[in-house]
Amino acid sequence: MDAIETLMGEHRVIEQVCDALVGFAEELRRKGATEKEELGRFVTFLREFADGCHHGKEEDILFQTMTQHGFPSNGGPIAVMLHEHDQGRALIRAMAEKAAQDAPWSAADLQEVEAAAHGYSGLLHAHIHKEDAILYPMAEQHLPPEVMAEVGEACDRFEAERTGAGAHERYHALAEELIRRHAGSIHPGAQPSTAHRFGCAG
Repeated sequence: MDAIETLMGEHRVIEQVCDALVGFAEELRRKGATEKEELGRFVTFLREFADGCHHGKEEDILFQTMTQHGFPSNGGPIAVMLHEHDQGRALIRAMAEKAAQDAPWSAADLQEVEAAAHGYSGLLHAHIHKEDAILYPMAEQHLPPEVMAEVGEACDRFEAERTGAGAHERYHALAEELIRRHAGSIHPGAQPSTAHRFGCAG
């Protein structure tokens, strides 16, 4: 499996879910509504797929392989990507706390949800652009083809060991539903993309 092609396909899905998240958060604020379960569904996708699965493959496989072949880990693009992964996790935690809050959301809570949604979406869009335009091409240019093939095989094993049978189908279905429900307020007429591969094993 071509790991870079697969990771970039995952990027397209993550971008669409981020847009849907912003649309959802802005609609919440306009309505003054408390929709903890729906926010929790976004948190599930972002935590389990975007971070646990996608970023997990980058950190545990691609980035480690790159450092083993001479790329610095304490500076340069890899260090920036790792820092941004941590920033994204902090924003996911903030949204998870709101989703788990016992009391109905106040106006301040709604503002915090919207701020976290915008913050996460903006961070991920910029982060993904840097990976697509800089980091991934560096990997393809400098890692031998047989090493890239090993990265793809390692991604397959990661999927099988860490996510389990049927996980990608569930993530994909959740992403499609979130995009269909909420992305239209940001991009009218938006539909889930089915043209990209979704996960090394999917």
